Amino acid sequence: MASQAELVKKLRELTGAGVMDCKAAVEASPGDLQKAVEFLRKKGLADAAKKAHRTVREGLVGAYIHPGGKIGVLVEMDCETDFVARTDGFQQLLKDLTMQVAAANPTYVSREDVPGEVLEKEREIYRQQMADQKKPPQVLDKIVEGKLEKFFAEQCLLEQPFIKDAAGKTRVKDLVAQVSAQTGERVVVHRFSRFQVGEGG
Repeated sequence: MASQAELVKKLRELTGAGVMDCKAAVEASPGDLQKAVEFLRKKGLADAAKKAHRTVREGLVGAYIHPGGKIGVLVEMDCETDFVARTDGFQQLLKDLTMQVAAANPTYVSREDVPGEVLEKEREIYRQQMADQKKPPQVLDKIVEGKLEKFFAEQCLLEQPFIKDAAGKTRVKDLVAQVSAQTGERVVVHRFSRFQVGEGG
């Protein structure tokens, strides 16, 4: 079994988190590297929540043109300082997000961006799909909410499974939280545009 020092080193390589954070994660999940990564992710998410009130006035716009030139993507990602916008981690995330938008074709950045009327329409469709099922209303409501989660995972960029994770366990918002934790700044996906030849009139 790997020593604690080896696990801390491996965890640092995987997550880019600080030594003390990695040590705490390894101690909280003895011998289980995956659990240690999850521990740091959760910590990263907590750190990101603490930064939610900070202003983001810097950032970059990333561009991606798919081979063949039929699909193009622009993504704006913001942070607090120009220094962070120039870091490799920030730029790599931006590059990954442009490819994510090209491949997975989301409609919204986050679930908060989905208009109320769109959600109501989705709920209505799901209820009609189950109209012939003899189930109690609370069970149907639960099924509807489950289907809505699937809708968010398909339509909202931050909720989508990351295309480079074959296991499908990493969501885009986990990557954003990770970069936020690594840089110590609030990182925000502001907006994106996806262009496809032959679409949009």
